[in-house]
Amino acid sequence: MRVVSDAYSPDTLQELRGRFDVDKIREDFPILDQQIHGKRLVYLDNAASTQKPRAVIDAETLFMARDYANIHRGVHELSQRATEAYESVRGRVRRFINAEHDRQIVFVRGTTEGINLVAHGIGKTILGPGDEILITHMEHHSNIVPWQMVCEERGAKLRVAPINEAGELDLAELEKLITERTRLVALVHVSNALGTINPVEEIIRFAHEKGVPVLLDGAQAVAHAKVDVRALGADFYVFSSHKLYGPTGVGVLYASGDWLDRLPPYQGGGDMISSVSFEKTIYNKPPFKFEAGTPNITGVVGFGAAIDYVEDIGFRTIEAYERLLLNEATERLREVDGVRLIGTAREKAGVLSFVIDGVHPHDVGTILDQDGIAIRAGHHCAQPVMERFGVPATARASFAFYNTREEIDKLVRGVRKVREVFA
Repeated sequence: MRVVSDAYSPDTLQELRGRFDVDKIREDFPILDQQIHGKRLVYLDNAASTQKPRAVIDAETLFMARDYANIHRGVHELSQRATEAYESVRGRVRRFINAEHDRQIVFVRGTTEGINLVAHGIGKTILGPGDEILITHMEHHSNIVPWQMVCEERGAKLRVAPINEAGELDLAELEKLITERTRLVALVHVSNALGTINPVEEIIRFAHEKGVPVLLDGAQAVAHAKVDVRALGADFYVFSSHKLYGPTGVGVLYASGDWLDRLPPYQGGGDMISSVSFEKTIYNKPPFKFEAGTPNITGVVGFGAAIDYVEDIGFRTIEAYERLLLNEATERLREVDGVRLIGTAREKAGVLSFVIDGVHPHDVGTILDQDGIAIRAGHHCAQPVMERFGVPATARASFAFYNTREEIDKLVRGVRKVREVFA
């Protein structure tokens, strides 16, 4: 994941503004045009969920008003149109992450379900007593708990690669932890609690040299930089629509090679079958083998519109603009007495976590909210990360391409106000 190509490397927000009109972009997001507690909304909780542009809202509304029907099963015109709309998004996702085939794209409810699907399949096929699953100390609970569950069920062990004080992986130690008993490495592409961008290409390379497949949790990565799953070499890549300006309840599992043929179904029911009798069920071919029941059809249509919207802006622009926002916010908060940044990796994306001496992060979030500033306060579903840094929680500001320099000013003023209140 690179910040921006060499051909386009602006040094300041002012320079970039000549190419990127953030005020025009903000007009596409109606929710941003409101006041909270009498103050203009400053939305800095994008790592939890991004807001939705009109293109997504309109796509869902139009589909529901004109084309909605259940998919795959109907011969009538509405069902045919709905099926075409739904399946066309599978192709958009394939192109978006540069997968080789549409059949490698499984629609799920989100990153969490995608990881659980793989954990279930790995547990049923290649994981046995004494085997090991390797994760890292910076994982979201969604990439910890499913592996704990399957390891307990199969008598396997969960191993954890450490991180340093900056919130970066100890690569030498991680490589040592990949042994002849390792059956899978599962790690986050970008940390939701720290913002760390992991060197996943290097990790995948030395895991593959030892014959170990790799799953990447891409929930926090896909909104900030172009992801190419074939260039990465990932065996599995999972991400969610709602962190990519799309609807909730939709996500993607990508699997390379013949993994989807090898893994058993995660759920049973309609549409994941080829035929059913009381004696035997024959499963459908991938990806449909993993898509039991009626999916979130409208959400998938909205997800397709979100992908189109982001690609129209372009990731070179998005990466450059968000990096400059993050750098400026980081330097400004470092100047505030009593503020400690949690996660100072050399390569970061989108996330600024911090604590204030003598102030609980929930109080930080509450006071900022009174000024219309929405941040996240808590453990961010990453309690082991909090334990690693000796804090119960952090305040987390997370950025998107619709955020502005003026909003950074408001955030910094708000943090100074917190300091004054608790002085």
